[in-house]
Amino acid sequence: MSWWWLILIVVVLGLFGLYLSMTAGRLDALHKRIDTAELTLDAHLLRRSSVALELATSGLLDPAGAIVVAEAAHAARTAADGDDHNPERIQRRTQAESALSQALEATFDEEEIDEVRQAAGGDELIEELAACARRVQLSRRFLNDAVRACTQLRNQRMVRTFRLAGHTPWPQAVELDDSIPVALVNE
Repeated sequence: MSWWWLILIVVVLGLFGLYLSMTAGRLDALHKRIDTAELTLDAHLLRRSSVALELATSGLLDPAGAIVVAEAAHAARTAADGDDHNPERIQRRTQAESALSQALEATFDEEEIDEVRQAAGGDELIEELAACARRVQLSRRFLNDAVRACTQLRNQRMVRTFRLAGHTPWPQAVELDDSIPVALVNE
């Protein structure tokens, strides 16, 4: 065997090692992006429930709608407490956030929004609630896109064979009803 073969083998192994290193770096970057997106979504969900609770307690809504929104917002806030990786807590939180979206959808129609906008400070609360709802949608989409990309990369044969993900748990997509009330979209 000549030196050329040995040099060729070393170069091929070096390139293969570089490929594995770059793939592991991409995987690490995706996991960091998922962590950041989860924190961002959590912050936007908390902000949405805060604004909804503020609006419900402001006296600008009709009493029945205020009670429905306040209870759903409070349930969403309390469901956010606890271990972030507990599957039961995650399910409870997604149900509570979906219930808040449904309560907002049921409470806010064109007439209700017009009444709230005419009151002092109501316009700002409506605008803030609409902005929070849009941010929640965008954050959830961004998180789910990152989860999808990470899952595709982790399913590649080389990543599984060489265990490039280590002991990192599989990322989970967030599925919840984050619809914005139609009356808020039309604003």
